[in-house]
Amino acid sequence: MAKAAVGSGGADSSVADQLRELGLKNSNVLVRMAESGQLLELKCEMPQCYHHKGRGVFDPVVKQRTKWAPSRDHYPILKSAGGKLGPENVRLSHIECNQRDHLRRRQIGVLLADDKSLEVIAETLNRRNVPPFHGTNRWTAAMVRKAYVS
Repeated sequence: MAKAAVGSGGADSSVADQLRELGLKNSNVLVRMAESGQLLELKCEMPQCYHHKGRGVFDPVVKQRTKWAPSRDHYPILKSAGGKLGPENVRLSHIECNQRDHLRRRQIGVLLADDKSLEVIAETLNRRNVPPFHGTNRWTAAMVRKAYVS
C-alpha cells in the first residue's frame, strides 16, 4: 500500500484512514469511496502523474493547499461538461496533475473545435511551449489524442 507524506499510514492503515490522516473529512467523496471499497490505493490516478516522488506521495491538506495535496478529479465526465462529484465520476489526483490535465484538455478542445488536425494541434502546443507529458520534450499527434481522450 502506498504511503502518504504524513502520518503513520502504511500496510496496516486503510486507504480511508490514510486520506483522513492527510486531512480529508469523512464527508469527502474520496473518503466515502475508500470506505466503500471503491478506492483501493492511495495513489494519483491521472494518466500522467508529475510528482517527482511518485504517484503515492501526497502532501497534507492544509488551509493553503500545496500542488501535491489530494484532489478529486471529475472523470470520466468533466465538471465543465456537467460531471457531478460522485463515486461514479471521481478519481484521486494531485492538485497539480489535475490542473495540468484540465488546462491541456481545454487548449486541445478549442483547437479541435476549430477543426485543426492533431498534427497542427501538436505543432501549436509546441510553439506555445505547453509542457508535454512527463519524460518527453515535444508534442506529437498521437500524444495530443491520448491527452484529450484519457
